[in-house]
Amino acid sequence: MVKPLVIIAAGGTGGHMFPAQALAEEMLQRGWRVKLSTDARGNRYSDGFPDAIKREVVSSATPARGGPLAKLAMPFRIASGVLSAWRSMKADRPTTVVGFGGYPAIPAMSAAILLGLPRMVHEQNGVLGRVNALFAKRVNVVACSLWPTELPAGAKAEHTGNPVRGVVLEHAAASYHVPGDYPMNLLVFGGSQGARILSDVVPKAIAMLPEDIKEHLNVSHQARAADMDMVVAAYADMGVNADVQPFFDDIPVRIDAAQLVVARAGASSIADLTVIGRPSILIPLAAAIRDEQTANAKALVDAGGAFLIQEADLTVDGLSGHIKAILSDSEGAIAMAQAAAGQGKPDATQELADLVESLKKV
Repeated sequence: MVKPLVIIAAGGTGGHMFPAQALAEEMLQRGWRVKLSTDARGNRYSDGFPDAIKREVVSSATPARGGPLAKLAMPFRIASGVLSAWRSMKADRPTTVVGFGGYPAIPAMSAAILLGLPRMVHEQNGVLGRVNALFAKRVNVVACSLWPTELPAGAKAEHTGNPVRGVVLEHAAASYHVPGDYPMNLLVFGGSQGARILSDVVPKAIAMLPEDIKEHLNVSHQARAADMDMVVAAYADMGVNADVQPFFDDIPVRIDAAQLVVARAGASSIADLTVIGRPSILIPLAAAIRDEQTANAKALVDAGGAFLIQEADLTVDGLSGHIKAILSDSEGAIAMAQAAAGQGKPDATQELADLVESLKKV
């Protein structure tokens, strides 16, 4: 008997690919075959996917990249990707097609519509992304990470939460080591688009902390390659121990070890912080077109698990004050960690996989 096949369509950023990977891992465990449909850029994020998953790289494009000629070629590149995905699905007909957003998901989702296949999309953010909004009324169901998520009239939705990878679940609800008069860990990360302002402001804010906090502080700071020298020099000048890298491949381990996290409010970051349960200071990306990062952070902030600072309001003094307040108040930090964990949805992957399996009957 041929195993059922799910095609997972995702790409563009880790925010799309990480939950896609979580679902892929779960569907493999349930005995399904899994194919990842993505473009060349998305394929660079696929190293963490299990080897048993087949990768299909299709042609796609985004209006955010390239000059005028690239934008003119965009419809033709996407059409080529749709044709390629359609041929693939005709040859090996999938049971279900699941899109995680991003322009690389367009070819597979379009082909699924043309072939009348059961299909769904998963929205990681509190506001529908452009691609998911395009398909929301043309899929069987929209799986939402946050609830409520505003949807177009006529779209059917289910609240599943945002799946996290197995490496995150290994640290779910891990014991929190409160700040104190001993080594403390501060984790700073902001993604490729949002890292520059954190590299400018965070070291200066740490420099303003009292000496009795700084002398115990270990900083893990994810910075763009272009900012590395500046950030390394800043921490060295103030005598703070810091591990500065352009990318951390062990973010769950570092979140687990942290007394405090300073980060953007990307959907996957929020999911990781709440599943593990750590206090955070969140700075939504101002360039986000739909202000989805503010929406992502709302429930966590309202619950008391995080402080939110809008980018327009971010100052060295203000950030330093928040860091000092958390690291000098052990009871308050514990309350924040517990509130964050209370917002976690570690069973999101299972709920999403159950929804995928339910579409077999559609």
